[in-house]
Amino acid sequence: MGCLFALMAGLFPRLGVFIVWVARPERVDAAFSTWLWPLLGIIFLPFTTLIYLFLWAPGGLHGFDWFWIGLAALLDIGHWVASATQRNQIPGRQPRAA
Repeated sequence: MGCLFALMAGLFPRLGVFIVWVARPERVDAAFSTWLWPLLGIIFLPFTTLIYLFLWAPGGLHGFDWFWIGLAALLDIGHWVASATQRNQIPGRQPRAA
């Protein structure tokens, strides 16, 4: 079951964060002080939010954990950049003048 969740979370991080939020709401409540941050994380930075939830411990994040958070943030930013560049390749869409 854990491998299936890891595969699904890698492919659909928003679904993974939502499943963790529904299955373990006390973990999300302990990691974030309000419901707004995980909601914004689902919308804008799903990989980063998911990795943060997996790595979070009662003492917070330490040492090498921040490397994984940074890597997840780069993946999220890369997704946004790739989406923006692909927008100009939609058939029938005229590119905007600079």
